[in-house]
Amino acid sequence: MEEYDVIIIGAGPAGLSAGLYAARALRRTLLIEKNITGGQIALTALIENYPGIEEINGFDLGQAMQNQAEKYGMETAYTTVTKIEPQDGRHLVRTADADYIAKAVILTAGADYNRLAVPGEERLTGYGVSYCATCDAAFFKDMDVAVVGGGDAAMDEGLFVTRYASSVSVIHRRDELRASAVLQERAFNNPKMQFVWNTVVESIDGAEAVESLHLRNVVTGEESDMPMSAVFIFIGQTPNTSFLDGLVEMDTGRHVIVNEWMETNVPGIFAAGDVRANAARQVVTSAGDGATAAIRADHYITDTFH
Repeated sequence: MEEYDVIIIGAGPAGLSAGLYAARALRRTLLIEKNITGGQIALTALIENYPGIEEINGFDLGQAMQNQAEKYGMETAYTTVTKIEPQDGRHLVRTADADYIAKAVILTAGADYNRLAVPGEERLTGYGVSYCATCDAAFFKDMDVAVVGGGDAAMDEGLFVTRYASSVSVIHRRDELRASAVLQERAFNNPKMQFVWNTVVESIDGAEAVESLHLRNVVTGEESDMPMSAVFIFIGQTPNTSFLDGLVEMDTGRHVIVNEWMETNVPGIFAAGDVRANAARQVVTSAGDGATAAIRADHYITDTFH
């Protein structure tokens, strides 16, 4: 069984930053990722708020972060973590392919997109139902599409869709957006975007692909059908913490509770980025979280094992 100083779970900005700092501290470091390097940023076409970099593709930023960390010795494994078990002062990390032992574990598993949980959503996912506009918008050039949500992600992705679609209808259950002021201004000024307020999606309809949305106004109760070729859903995220049941303290939303040093209530286990409670959910803050966790993990290993 391979033993590492630091095992990091999740290759988003927090995990990649933690990997860089842990490896540069000459700690034997393993980064475990179940999908693709970069996490959520790998699905983002343009990042324009990372300090020092005016514009960069999210996938490219993730690859650059990984290459930099691996340059200093970080190893990477692509598999799924199933459980973490304390063992003689260390932590046994079980995965679908192998088991590893670590002196310190940094949880950076991020979060998954929330679903509407309405009829037709699961059946038509990949056939007009999408959670990644930057991945799928090009398939709907010159078509009418919808975006569900009112936060930063909904506006950012919705604006990207306008590059391709003939119109983008933003469906929001409230009468005002929650997105940042700059994104709201861009959305309201975009002639391709229109807004359907106080409305929820009751079902997504279509035989083999999305053809229409069945809507309900939450104020009047009025129901209607809106012809649509695609719907992009951005209604928040759920942290990837199912493998942590009973291990660390979490809030009601299943985010891991940490202190200012990213320490959980279990010695030797840290959490950073979107997986932790009260995260800002930005690339730069996740990277900062990861650096903080790795620095503290390095100190923890020194104090505990030397």
